[in-house]
Amino acid sequence: MLTHLSIRDVVLIEKLDLPFHGGLTALTGETGAGKSILLDSLGLALGERTSSRIIRAGATQSSVTAVFELHKGHPVYSLLHNKDIASIEEGEPLVLRRIVTKEGRSRAYICDQPIGISVLREVASLLVEIQGQHEQMGLANQSAHQTLLDAFGVPQQLRQQVARCWDDWQNALRSLNKARKDVEEASKEEDWLRQITEDLTALAPREGEEDELAALRVRLQQDERRGEAVAAALAELTPRDRRTSTPANALRSANRALSRLLPSPLDRAQSEEQETPSAQQEQAQEALTALEKAEEYLAEAETLLSRLAVDTTVDFRLLEETEERLFTLRAEARKHKISVSELPSFLETLNQRLASIDSSAEALARLEDQVRESRAAYEAAAQELGAARSKAARQIEKRVMAELVPLKLERARFIVELAPLPAEQWNRHGMEQVAFLIAANPGQPPGPLGKVASGGELSRLMLALKVVLAGRSSLTTLVFDEVDSGVGGATASAIGERLNRVARDVQVLAITHSPQVAAYGDHQLRIAKQVVNNQTQTSATPLTDEERREELARMLAGDTVTDAARAAADSLLGPAEK
Repeated sequence: MLTHLSIRDVVLIEKLDLPFHGGLTALTGETGAGKSILLDSLGLALGERTSSRIIRAGATQSSVTAVFELHKGHPVYSLLHNKDIASIEEGEPLVLRRIVTKEGRSRAYICDQPIGISVLREVASLLVEIQGQHEQMGLANQSAHQTLLDAFGVPQQLRQQVARCWDDWQNALRSLNKARKDVEEASKEEDWLRQITEDLTALAPREGEEDELAALRVRLQQDERRGEAVAAALAELTPRDRRTSTPANALRSANRALSRLLPSPLDRAQSEEQETPSAQQEQAQEALTALEKAEEYLAEAETLLSRLAVDTTVDFRLLEETEERLFTLRAEARKHKISVSELPSFLETLNQRLASIDSSAEALARLEDQVRESRAAYEAAAQELGAARSKAARQIEKRVMAELVPLKLERARFIVELAPLPAEQWNRHGMEQVAFLIAANPGQPPGPLGKVASGGELSRLMLALKVVLAGRSSLTTLVFDEVDSGVGGATASAIGERLNRVARDVQVLAITHSPQVAAYGDHQLRIAKQVVNNQTQTSATPLTDEERREELARMLAGDTVTDAARAAADSLLGPAEK
């Protein structure tokens, strides 16, 4: 409920701090005393539109702070959480503050955290509802009627079942529509899909194949280079052109030529007794020995190279096939703008898409069955919900009509209309639209609450509805602005008694000129206007029991309060206190 209202520099109010309590609080005072200023100030804190004209003369800005105490689990905390307004614990006081500057700028805060005005209005809509002759909120808004009717007499379990059935139906419908779209798109490219699938199936790419082929290609290329080197070395030793001298021939020719420098065996035998061989002969012999060894090494080298040539034989066909396979895979991947490693999964996806086309008729039939079944379940649950709403509507009509009689609206007819919605407007809340209608006079067709009844009639009708629907919403505070306008006597007393009944479930603030209404208040504030230092100011004073008696007497008698007026005030307070 609203526990405190602080007003600074609003019209005639320089500074005002008002505590509020539960139950019914009556705000009284002479006409023009400033009761509407209090209402406007509260509206400012709730996010209503305003302008710099509300700023008190001589001030630079206006500010209003409203403090609410809420129970844990109140819907406003979920709203704040969804709006990412942090550091507000459930159960702690909620402080709404609004500032308006002379430049017309407006700032809003919740617990000192800056917020947008739209967020402030959303929060306020869960806390306070204002009913007046010129502006009705909440009950006059048709979008709230279904929620109020359901809260009045429709089992929550039934509403939840309808919501679940609706969600199941919509999910099945979305799945069907998606499947139809997929099949339609796939059918448009079916020929392309089949051709690409056939090509890829024939190609049969394997996972990791590119790496294997690339490694094999490198190895074969290395073998090729080694083979070429060995072949070149052998070619130098054994040229194909026989006219070209080989290293072996050259060594043999050098051997023969050098041998002429040395004596033959016969010569060596005949000259055994001659002198020792000359130095040149020894050098020639060493050279000849070296040539013989070179010839041996050359022969060994030829043998080794021949063996190596055999060991390094290159499979040129395998190299060609490897390169052709590798280049084909890469070309196919480039064509589809993917990597070679993705080709196997791409082929699997294509096969699945083709399989979905081939089995689309069967799959669509299953989904269509699901849609029909889920729709039938929704319709059955929604019809049951509609029947429950119809029953609750008759009950609420009966109870509201009973409340209208003592409020001098006995000629009016209150109707809860359940209008079937076309199928395209069905929703998770059911298949009908709920509207509260009123026919203020006999013969008059029923119409929307805010368009048929006069201001006074509408205020009393709203009060009757609040009596019947008390405690059915998240609202913590109701404000009635002159709901007693144009009535008096027993009707005003009936209004006061009903305001008091509503206040048992929710805090009620009632601006009233009727002593009969004020007498039913649990608390009373007197709004007055006085001149201080040549400036007009509005004040609000909580009244004691004796002060309430005097105020009621003044409201009854006027400027001159008589003992008779006081006695009349006592007579009003007596029944109201029971």
